[in-house]
Amino acid sequence: MPKFGSIKRKDLIYYLKKFGFEGPFIGGKHQFMIKKSLRLTIPNPHKNDISNALLSKILKQADIDKSEWEKI
Repeated sequence: MPKFGSIKRKDLIYYLKKFGFEGPFIGGKHQFMIKKSLRLTIPNPHKNDISNALLSKILKQADIDKSEWEKI
């Protein structure tokens, strides 16, 4: 179960797939994941983990509550 906090990009992708997202797909400057008609842009790979603030923005765009995120 992921706690809400900084996370590695590969772990973010893993958990988003558990929420029904497919991908990541290549598109423009960033990769994205798809769930039905929702297209979610994900950050490019970097040395550092994804911060709490960025994770919060991603989850908001994905329509995932923090409590749902921690339950999976």
